[in-house]
Amino acid sequence: MVIELRKKSQVTIPKGIVDQLNLQEGDHLEISVKNGTVILTPVAIYSKSYIRKLEDTVMRINEDSSKYNVGPFKTVEDAIDYLEGSDEDDDLTDKDTKQ
Repeated sequence: MVIELRKKSQVTIPKGIVDQLNLQEGDHLEISVKNGTVILTPVAIYSKSYIRKLEDTVMRINEDSSKYNVGPFKTVEDAIDYLEGSDEDDDLTDKDTKQ
């Protein structure tokens, strides 16, 4: 498949490839060059607060869940909804420290 380099160094990814990779408008792609070949790789971008919340949540896996005001989650979707929710620090604090 041949594509054309346009003004401002823009290219269009053919629809077949977009569909095959399930890409959508707004998705992020990393571009790199390896041995003279241009490589586009789909990537996910997360905020620092999301990553911090994820790390805090994962670190609780082996702890007693009754100590916290969130979780355990019944489904992966519930956990993702929590992680994508508010960035309030209250969600991350130990119940015993709240008064």
